[in-house]
Amino acid sequence: MTTQPDHHGHELIPRPERTPAAVRVALARLAPHRLSEMEQHKEQALGAALQDGKIGHLQYWLTYWQAQVEIERRPDLRSRYQSALGAVQSTADSDAPEFRAAMVELRAVEAEARQAVSG
Repeated sequence: MTTQPDHHGHELIPRPERTPAAVRVALARLAPHRLSEMEQHKEQALGAALQDGKIGHLQYWLTYWQAQVEIERRPDLRSRYQSALGAVQSTADSDAPEFRAAMVELRAVEAEARQAVSG
């Protein structure tokens, strides 16, 4: 696990290495309730990779879960993500300005997490 933060905030755990096992261990520490979701997503990615012979499905899976761990391990990102997710879930109209703003924020948090783990 690396220890160099690339932001100005507190981290709950160091960033895990880019391996399925390390990401799984980190998720188990931070959000164990999401392990079954991660496993199901892995099975889908593996099935797609076997079907079309492209490893990109597995690379996407690892990047996605590495970003999810990044969100969970950084309280700044997690707070923004949870707030935006709450706004999305509490807005009945997907055309409402607050829904759109919350979706923009969700995408921004996810993009920041992906950038942090890919850089």
